[in-house]
Amino acid sequence: MSQSIYTHQFDNGLALVAESMDWLESAAFSLLLPAGCVVDPREKLGVSNFTCEMVQRGCGGRDSREFVEALETLGVLSSANVSNAHTSFGGAMPADKIYDALSIYADVVRRPQLPTEQFEDARLVCLQELRALEDELPQQLMAELRRLHYGDPLGRSREGTFASVEQIEPADVEQFFTTHYRPNGAILSVAGKIDWERLVAHVGELWGDWDAAELPTPSELPPQRGYHHVAQESTQTHIGIAYPNVPSSHPDFYRARGAIGVLSDGMSSRLFLEVREKRGLCYSVYASCHSLRDRGSVLCYSGTTTERAQETLDVILAELHRLGDGIEEAELDRLKTKIKSLLIIQQESSSSRSGAIAGDWYHLGRVRQLDELNRILDNLSAASINEYLAANPPRDFTIVTLGENPLETPLGVPTANT
Repeated sequence: MSQSIYTHQFDNGLALVAESMDWLESAAFSLLLPAGCVVDPREKLGVSNFTCEMVQRGCGGRDSREFVEALETLGVLSSANVSNAHTSFGGAMPADKIYDALSIYADVVRRPQLPTEQFEDARLVCLQELRALEDELPQQLMAELRRLHYGDPLGRSREGTFASVEQIEPADVEQFFTTHYRPNGAILSVAGKIDWERLVAHVGELWGDWDAAELPTPSELPPQRGYHHVAQESTQTHIGIAYPNVPSSHPDFYRARGAIGVLSDGMSSRLFLEVREKRGLCYSVYASCHSLRDRGSVLCYSGTTTERAQETLDVILAELHRLGDGIEEAELDRLKTKIKSLLIIQQESSSSRSGAIAGDWYHLGRVRQLDELNRILDNLSAASINEYLAANPPRDFTIVTLGENPLETPLGVPTANT
C-alpha cells in the first residue's frame, strides 16, 4: 500500500502534516499545542487541564451548547487531552466535513470565550477528575511512579492537586491561554480522504496570521528514585517499577522495544507466562516503553494480593534481570507478527494515523511510512537485541508500592519516604 505524506511549515511555526488515504471515506485531525502540564506554574498545577476545559465552553460566536451542537451536526467524534508536553484536540468525521471542523477548532484555540459564569463548573469537573483518581489505585500508583522517576516537571500528571486546582482563578487561565496557545511548536496532522492543496490553503486562512510568541522553558528538579511505599488500607498491593530506556527518537529504540515486547506483549510474553500463568501471583502484569522527547523509560505494573506481593515483586525483578541475558529468535518472531498486524490495522483508521503522524513529527521531525517500519522490524534479530541488552541491561530501578505493607527490595535500591 503506497503512502502519500505531505508537510508544510508556516512562517509562524505551525507544522501541517498530512497523509492522504483515498480508500477511506473519513478524515481525522490531531492538533498539538505546546501547552502541556510541564509548563504549569508550580503553585498552579493543573492549570493546563483547567484551560483545556474552559476553551471548550464556547468559542468564536458559539456558546458552550452551540459549540457542541456544531460538532454533532458535522458528525465529529471529538477528543481533548492534556499530556506532559501538549494540550491536544482531535476529531474524526466524514471526509467532506474536515474543513468545517478545522474552522471550529481554530476558534477553540484562538478565540475561546472563557465564560466566567462557567468557571466554577469547570473547576468541579477538574476536581471530579482528581476524585476519580482516588478510586483508581493502579492509575494513582503509576502517576506516582512517573513523578518520582522523571522528577518535576517531566513526571507530572495533568490533574494537579486538590489544593492547586482550588487556587486557580480566571486570570490564571487567561494568562496560560495567552502564553501557551501559540503556533510555534504546534503540530496539526490530518489523515484520510483529503485534498492537500485545499487543506494547505484552508489552514493558512485559519492559522496563518496567528502570532508566534516566546515560549518559557520550565526548570527541572532532580528525580527521587529508589524505593517508595504509599500506605493504603487495602487487601491488594499495587507494584510499579521504572528504569531508564532510550526515547523513541533514538536509533536503538526498536531494539529496546523488541526486548520489552518479548517481556510483555501478549499472552505468550515472559511476564504473563511466568508471573500470572505459571505461578498465579497476580491478576495483572505488564511492562511498556514510555517516551518523552529526549528521554525514555520502561514502566512495569502488577496488581496482586497483600499476601503474594513480595513474591510478585521478586519474580518480576528476576524476569527483568533475566531479560538482560538475552532473548530467543522464536520469541522475537511472534512479536514481529503481532506488531506488523497492528500496523496494518492502523492503516485502516484515519484517527489512528493522524495521531501517529503527529507523534512522529514531534519526536522525529518527520513521518515514518509503513515500508520503513516493516524494514526496521525485518532487520531486527535476536542477536541485535541481545547485543543491545548486553550493553543496556535493566537496572537503576525506581520501585513504588501502594498497599498495606512495604516490601523488601534488593540491594542497590535505596529506600526513601513518600
